Formats: sequence, structure tokens, C-alpha cells
Amino acid sequence: MNDESKVILLVEDNPDDVALTMRAFKRSHLMNPVVVARDGVEALDYLFARGAHAGRAGSALPTLAILDLKLPRLDGLGVLKALRADPRTALLPTVILTSSKEEQDVVSGYKLGANSYVRKPVDFAEFVEAVKVLGIYWLALNQMPPWPTSP
Repeated sequence: MNDESKVILLVEDNPDDVALTMRAFKRSHLMNPVVVARDGVEALDYLFARGAHAGRAGSALPTLAILDLKLPRLDGLGVLKALRADPRTALLPTVILTSSKEEQDVVSGYKLGANSYVRKPVDFAEFVEAVKVLGIYWLALNQMPPWPTSP
């Protein structure tokens, strides 16, 4: 399931969770390019081609954003709010993948426009399966919206 045009933006600050997610992608044969943003500000800079990512102005948006909630500088809900407020990213499929079991986080995520909310399984095999299902659905089965002009 490799399509170089289908980039995944992984917004995750925990290096262990980044490594675990990358291993899960590999084990699931999801070989799409993955861009990792370590905090919410870096994620928005990447998406809107600002700061260190200004050189990607005019580049296509990722096909999927996978977003943790507990992030430094700007949390995941703040990122989601900014995504939905901008017409360039308002329709970007965004999956919250987090360890939070707080009902308020689930409600807030959906109110702000998350397309899906997935709790990170603790067991590695379950985590791999969850990532595999996410990848198959969002990268292979889901019909993407037409995009407005890229950032």
C-alpha cells in the first residue's frame, strides 16, 4: 500500500510513540511517506508552510493527519481548531490517536471536527492492528475531498 503522493503527517511528541507508530506502519506494509511534527506549532508550520517549513509553499497537503492530544507549545485540540478554521485545511482528514480516555477529550475532538478518535492500544499487536486499519481506511478506501489551493 505505497503511494508516494499520500503523505501522512504524524503529530506526536513522544519519541517512543513515534518509533512504535513507524514500526506499526512498517509491519502493516504502509510505506507511505511520514512527516513527523513533534509539537502543535511545528505541525501548523508544516501545514501552512511557515517558519522552518516555508520552503514547502505550494506543496500538496498530506492525505492524513494523525494527531496526539498532549503536545508541547500547542495541544492537539488547538491544532485541530486551527486546521478547521482555515479553508486550506478545513477538510484535511484528521485522526486523533491518543492515550487519553477522558470523555471530554473525545467530545471536544469531535466538536472541533476530528474525523476519528482512537485510543492508543497498550498491547503492541493491538496497536499494529489499529494502525493497519487506520491506514487501509484513510489511505486506500476513503474518498478524499477536492482540495482548495495548497498553502
